[in-house]
Amino acid sequence: MSSTVRPILTTVRFNSTQGSTKSAADLAKRKALDEKDRLQADWDAKVVSYEDILPKTQNPTADTFLIDVREPDEVAQGSIPSSINIPLTVLPDALQLSPQAFRERFGFQKPKHTQEVIFYCRSGKRSTTASDVAKRNGYKNILNYTGSWLDWTERQNPKPVN
Repeated sequence: MSSTVRPILTTVRFNSTQGSTKSAADLAKRKALDEKDRLQADWDAKVVSYEDILPKTQNPTADTFLIDVREPDEVAQGSIPSSINIPLTVLPDALQLSPQAFRERFGFQKPKHTQEVIFYCRSGKRSTTASDVAKRNGYKNILNYTGSWLDWTERQNPKPVN
């Protein structure tokens, strides 16, 4: 008889059914992360067209804010009537300001979270980002004019057909 050496196998089993050792702080942190993930989940602001925007510029109301998120040097070239300028570069901080500080800095009333807020830029990219910023700051009635300034100027000044 030959003797064969066999390795000894040891098995360790962890019992996952034991009570959780997470503290209240760990649970609170997890809840906060879950809420942040929920807010950052993909979503799309409702897109509005030139036809939707035009009447709002002809008869503006205090219930709607049309916000141009282009930089001041771009706005100097022209803007959509009744729009206000809050550059995207300052929008996150602006939406964190108190209503009084906002009015002092920008010269108009800060939009309420339930008011209609329409964003536009040059071509629709920054307005999409601005919509996300507003959503993360608690705004509920956000619209995005993705055609933005390029679409507006093309429709306001159509080229003659030869």
